[in-house]
Amino acid sequence: MKKEFVRVRSTLDYIISVGLLVIGCTIVAIPTPVSVNIVGIFSIFAGILLVVILRSAWKDKEDGVKYHKKEFYFPQSSKERIMKAVSGDIENIDISDEDNGNGLRLDLFYSRKNGKAFLQVFEYIPYRYEPASDFFEYPVEKVHKLTK
Repeated sequence: MKKEFVRVRSTLDYIISVGLLVIGCTIVAIPTPVSVNIVGIFSIFAGILLVVILRSAWKDKEDGVKYHKKEFYFPQSSKERIMKAVSGDIENIDISDEDNGNGLRLDLFYSRKNGKAFLQVFEYIPYRYEPASDFFEYPVEKVHKLTK
């Protein structure tokens, strides 16, 4: 299965950016000391900067649904166990050795809105992670251990 995900802005990204802009404009608009106005101006700049660069969601190019992404890192010695779990026994995946190495990366894209989750394993080849598996699709309920 070939999937392509691109970074997009989430609703929370917009809320944070607009919130900073509104707070900054309010602080600048009310009569306050110069030091408080400077904080307001920095808040406005931070809001504008976040509108431009903050993108925390992922969108599937095929169906347009927004997904959350989680990454898990495992030692290279866990490759066979992780590949076996991802390819069929995902409910019994053992993530006890997560963050004990960086030879493997497991990417999880999930959306509670449409109830789908996609998993892909990457292997570290010097200077980059290369795909070690195709995408596997599961219902979100089956990967609940990973979405916590």
